Amino acid sequence: MTEFTYGPVEFLLIAFDSDKPSGGILEAITELIESETINLLDLVFVSKGSDGTVTSVDIEDATDEYGFGTIELEATGLASDEDIQELADDLPPGTSAALLVVELLWAKKLATRLTAAGGFVVHSDRIPAPVVNAALAALETES
Repeated sequence: MTEFTYGPVEFLLIAFDSDKPSGGILEAITELIESETINLLDLVFVSKGSDGTVTSVDIEDATDEYGFGTIELEATGLASDEDIQELADDLPPGTSAALLVVELLWAKKLATRLTAAGGFVVHSDRIPAPVVNAALAALETES
């Protein structure tokens, strides 16, 4: 059976109103790591000034400052400067965000099983939760 070293990886840009993530954001990320739902490969904090200037800080340079304490990353540097600049385009001026590069561990297991059975994923799309919920709410209203 083919065993993958890593499963699919996703970039998540999580915005927040302050210059640092709240305790609730940190808890949500930590819970996913501890439950082995995701593997946090890279983490960068990004800020977009009111003039549109983008700055970033690698978690290695500010672990305690941002409240991530003992989290260890497996593949720092996956989020390139180009990735950071491109994703920061979506940030409103005057906001900050955490750019997470996460390995989807459930998908790694699925990919391993599919490959062993002679199958493979040809295409995958992710629809954000707010979009799914709004669409389903609209369908319920029409019924």
